[in-house]
Amino acid sequence: MRRRVLATGLAAVALTAGLSACGIGGASGSGTDSDTILVGASPTPHAEILNYVAKNLAPKQHLTVKVKVFNDYVQPNVALQDGSLDANYFQHKPYLDEYTKAHGGDFVSVAAVHIEPLGLYSKKVTKLADLKSGATIAIPNDPSNGGRALKLLADQGLLKLKSGAGVTATEKDIVANPKKLTFKPLEAAQTARALDDVDASVVNGNYALAVKLDPAKDALALESAKNNPYANLLVVKKGHENDAKVKKLAALLTSPEVKKYIEDKYHGSVLAAE
Repeated sequence: MRRRVLATGLAAVALTAGLSACGIGGASGSGTDSDTILVGASPTPHAEILNYVAKNLAPKQHLTVKVKVFNDYVQPNVALQDGSLDANYFQHKPYLDEYTKAHGGDFVSVAAVHIEPLGLYSKKVTKLADLKSGATIAIPNDPSNGGRALKLLADQGLLKLKSGAGVTATEKDIVANPKKLTFKPLEAAQTARALDDVDASVVNGNYALAVKLDPAKDALALESAKNNPYANLLVVKKGHENDAKVKKLAALLTSPEVKKYIEDKYHGSVLAAE
């Protein structure tokens, strides 16, 4: 009996060790497999691009790419910081800077992949000139995307911002508002879904695509891609930027094959970063 108990105990230890080696029950969502990388991403276009890489490019590099989809702009960084993810791919640098300023985190960008031009959309009017005085405009409520939305409106002549307001401009930086527009700050993911309730809405490209809006055709105004600082990034926790699997994925995401995939699939609604 003692010998059987000992054998059973040794088997349990061996099983536990085996499970740990596979990453089951461990702190990291991807485990310790050096050929597997778990990436948190927004559904569109980030997860779509990653799934293209996972299916068509990564196997040739002996890399397994797993994708975990998030529908907000906070949890992917929380999960990266706590080790549940190896990387995330959903945010641009101004947002990352604001997030780390507000919440902390040791993050490093390893590749700029694509740009989603921010757009102004409406179900009430078909051109900017038809926006009525006092119209309500939904804008993202996070500092970087909110400032980006106000800059888009300013670039269209709908308002004027204080000189030097920058990417984190707020309503306090508005120095002229000839149409007396009012603003409804919402979580970025909700701006597209608010179109029935407001006169117009400034929507991030990925959320526009998610509700079947075509930025190139449906936007009343669209952000220029030229000298655009809002390229979406592959981000990792500091200290992992030189991991082999991270470098492999970064190279694939910026490859000619991915650039062609973006061009063919999104027809200008998403642009490969230069």
